Amino acid sequence: MSTEAVRAILEGRLATWAAGRSTPLRVAYENVPFTPAAGETYLQAFLLPGPTLSQDLKGDHRGYVGVFQVTIVRPAGTGRGPALSIAAELNTLFPVNGRYTSGSVTVQVITPASAGPGIAEAERFAIPVSFQYRADTI
Repeated sequence: MSTEAVRAILEGRLATWAAGRSTPLRVAYENVPFTPAAGETYLQAFLLPGPTLSQDLKGDHRGYVGVFQVTIVRPAGTGRGPALSIAAELNTLFPVNGRYTSGSVTVQVITPASAGPGIAEAERFAIPVSFQYRADTI
């Protein structure tokens, strides 16, 4: 089990949902080439891991904690409404206490998916949506 297993689980769930929407969204992943089309709404996925924990005296336990952030990117000047609607969908996709398993690894969402303040740039407007996660192994 590692942070990469957590990444695969969360990004996999995001990718399946984004591709299956009535209006599909492309997802830009960390350190993977991505060129947005003009006027495209898309997502950016980031796994922000925290320190790995060990909470037993023997040292066998590993706790993987951190933040999963999905940034909704829209063309500038199009308003916050459509991005906030996508943020609400993400909150439904990753509900508090949602558990997602692949093989022997289970990741649990431990905080609500919350939209942060918008980030305005010349050609785009971005709203980050993030939640905390946890996965434990022994």
